[in-house]
Amino acid sequence: MAEEKGEENFIKLKEDFQAYSKKNFCIPKHYEDDLETVLIPRGLVMDRVERMARDIHGEMKSGPIVVLCVLKGGYQFMKDLLHFINVLNANSGRSFQLGIDFIRVKSYVNDNSNGEVKVIGGDDMSNLTGKHVLIVEDIVETGKTMERLVALLKKSNPASIKVASLLVKRTGKPCAFTPDYIGFEIPNYFVVGYALDYNEYFRDLDHICVLPPRSVDKYRM
Repeated sequence: MAEEKGEENFIKLKEDFQAYSKKNFCIPKHYEDDLETVLIPRGLVMDRVERMARDIHGEMKSGPIVVLCVLKGGYQFMKDLLHFINVLNANSGRSFQLGIDFIRVKSYVNDNSNGEVKVIGGDDMSNLTGKHVLIVEDIVETGKTMERLVALLKKSNPASIKVASLLVKRTGKPCAFTPDYIGFEIPNYFVVGYALDYNEYFRDLDHICVLPPRSVDKYRM
């Protein structure tokens, strides 16, 4: 998609962005005391995902295309993204064949990266040879995990690799990898919801919310 000079093709939430009071949203009772604010309401997430789907559908080459979902945090994003892409496939006059696979990339213990990346699951990666691959990820922070995953997948000689990440976090340090498609760029907040978790909690939260330090300590393993 053509981009106007100087225009970012994602929504950037600046450091002075005023997040929303959780009192104005439907928050599950069991999480009410744990959350600080609602950073991105579900409705805004869905609108942005639909726009990303249009961009991806318009730019992806003809299939076959394999959508590779990074579990567990990416499953809700992938589900909604594919819904919008399938609608476009059915109604836009242009369509391509989609395959789906899942992979887990383990790099976190509690709220800290342990410096190692472990790939779990997924079919034989040789089935990616000659195909276009779209990696769907929930959040990119340092970028090192995605950098290593892309390098690993390139060994299977796919026709192309594109990465769609719902969130990119500004950590204050250089990011090793920039996704091709970004939903939101956010400040250095610890966020949960919309399938993003903290030690397997908060995946069932619809909105993307800020998790304060007291809750990080509460749910620490």
